[in-house]
Amino acid sequence: MVRWWPCVCLLGLLGSASAVESDFKGQVDTELRLFSHAGTSRQHSLYPSLALQGEWYRAWGDDSLTFTPFYRWDARDGERTHFDIRELSYVHVGEGWELEAGIGKVFWGVTEVAHLVDIVNQTDLVENIDGEQKLGQPLLRLSFENDWGTVDLFAMTGFREHTYPGAGGRLGAGLRVATERARFVDGRDTWSPDFAVRWSHYVGDWDIGLSHFHGTAREPRLQPGLDGFGRPVLIPLYGRIDQTGLDLQATRGDWLWKLELIRRSGQGGRFIAADFGFEYTRVGVADTAADLGWLVEVLYDDRGDAASTPFNHDLFLGLRWTANDEPGSELLAGVVRDWHTGGGLLSVEASRRLGNASKLAVQARAWFATGSDPLLFPLRDEDYLEVRLSRYF
Repeated sequence: MVRWWPCVCLLGLLGSASAVESDFKGQVDTELRLFSHAGTSRQHSLYPSLALQGEWYRAWGDDSLTFTPFYRWDARDGERTHFDIRELSYVHVGEGWELEAGIGKVFWGVTEVAHLVDIVNQTDLVENIDGEQKLGQPLLRLSFENDWGTVDLFAMTGFREHTYPGAGGRLGAGLRVATERARFVDGRDTWSPDFAVRWSHYVGDWDIGLSHFHGTAREPRLQPGLDGFGRPVLIPLYGRIDQTGLDLQATRGDWLWKLELIRRSGQGGRFIAADFGFEYTRVGVADTAADLGWLVEVLYDDRGDAASTPFNHDLFLGLRWTANDEPGSELLAGVVRDWHTGGGLLSVEASRRLGNASKLAVQARAWFATGSDPLLFPLRDEDYLEVRLSRYF
């Protein structure tokens, strides 16, 4: 990743003479996680941590530079204490085209539970188990915009390995994942090139995205093994995959219809997975300013019980409440349940601004019927409450 820094920083210096806009903003997050069960002998019930993130933006003419560093310190888990460059990218906008070079962040997807098509950036699992947080990815992106849609071409290298909690961390896979013993197979290594292409467009009420990725799998296979002291661990294996994805979203009045569908081959076989459903929002519920939304999604993976994810034959039911008040009060609550095993997850997220520069967020998660689902069993004692206070500047 360091190889990208000189060229990107040089581009920023070249633009300094004609800079027309510069901005810096940041935030400090104070976080506390409280687990309802003690866990293993190395684990604790209380996990305090602190996160710092900044964003420096500079624009001149048709060019811009964005730098977003991130750091988290965790008092209990050394693997969760980490630094990352979320973005360090130069962008040039031309007539009908755009070029980005550096460390970038890309998001694809429309569904609530599982972002199946979102594959460019690696998941930063130590940040949150929901997979929403991503590591920065060294890339080169060339985009073309036409009447018939936008085409994005990606070339990537400098592979980012999946992050996992340490021996004293929580929300792990049962055994410790020995990231220091990670291996690449199928002729891959850290600097093997990855390629992706995506076409996106809108037709009437429909937003459409069609993508293909060829390169190193972001999600490794975990193989039982031993660490340097002869203790049992899980060893990540990264292989080559091809993934074709489709994401659709249709807005019809108060209804929002969503679909993510992928077909992947390599790294153990070929499979199809999907997440589809809808969100219906009642505006001004009960004659108030608040909106209330009902969410329903079906998650399917044709590998069944052999899937690497617990979302293989599940149903998600949720409620989204938005107060539309000055502090921006919001709440999202839902349950994901496997209709074969009965196991699942209960989740509640709520947030509210405190004044003009602070925000309080609360998140609670609890797993149930984990004994009947081998992928959920390692999470049987991992129910937790998280409180986060963010300060913006």
